[in-house]
Amino acid sequence: MNYSLVPNSLPAFTKKFGGHYSVKKTSSFLPIFISLFFLAACTANPENQTAISFKGGTISEKDIFNHLKKIQGADAAVQQLVVYQIFDNKYGATLSTKEIDAEFDKTKDILGDYFEAQLKQAGFTEKTFKEEIRQQLAYKKGLEKNVELKDEDLQKLWASFHPEVKTQLIQLRSETDANEVKKALAADGYFSELAKEKSIEPNVKNDEGKKTFDSGTETIANEVKDASFKLKDGEVSNLITATNPKTMAKEYYLVKMLKNQDKGTDKSHYLDELKEIGTKAKLADPEFIKATISKELKNANVKIKDEDFENSLQSFTKEVPDKEETTATKK
Repeated sequence: MNYSLVPNSLPAFTKKFGGHYSVKKTSSFLPIFISLFFLAACTANPENQTAISFKGGTISEKDIFNHLKKIQGADAAVQQLVVYQIFDNKYGATLSTKEIDAEFDKTKDILGDYFEAQLKQAGFTEKTFKEEIRQQLAYKKGLEKNVELKDEDLQKLWASFHPEVKTQLIQLRSETDANEVKKALAADGYFSELAKEKSIEPNVKNDEGKKTFDSGTETIANEVKDASFKLKDGEVSNLITATNPKTMAKEYYLVKMLKNQDKGTDKSHYLDELKEIGTKAKLADPEFIKATISKELKNANVKIKDEDFENSLQSFTKEVPDKEETTATKK
């Protein structure tokens, strides 16, 4: 999930490594976090106290504060601080230590022996990384709480929905490799054995390429999903070419349908799935995110007293005239 707000602004609630947090991703915002630390510290103690001394002079907290104001990205740092604090104050209390620890442990497990080095490189301790996870979770929870799906929204989702299917996938590096596997299958080759032998997927040795997904699953390429849903039980697809959205590289797949199913005519059986798909779509919509943050800032009655930062939240707080007012003005 990449919820992009404004370029070089609030970091999106980004999940990596199969849906978990990336220490490396977070580290890209380290300069902003450093600025936030000093900004928060100086704001909390406005007296002109000495922060740094050296032979022949001193640097005060006020000097640091005024210098940081001029650094590119200071407005974004303030924006991030304010928005995250507001979401944390309102939605953070609903988070449990168990939830935070679970996300922390998932990241630690995925990075394995590299975890400590990644953490150190990003400038985090385990405690501060958990605090970052807490802020990200509170931010995400706040967005989710603002999602409203109407009946017509669910109906639109229902039109393109396909329920969960069970498949086996073979992912290959080239079209040549894929065609060779296809020939082997035609010559009575066993799909499971070929999957373990030829597929480049990391876990294929353990799961034989078995994948369960529905139309809302984000980890399966759309081209693969579309082709899979058309298969009958036991049927193997033709060669499927997909484009990796991150690398833009071509990927090649063969799919065997183990268990397909028809959704029927009653969407009430799949309301949970439809709501989950609809929520994910909203959380990927920059306009929804911007509107939600604007609403939360307004409800929190945010007042910026420092004139150097008076425009930091302008992209969220500036009133936009509605269409009727705009038309009336033109007349």
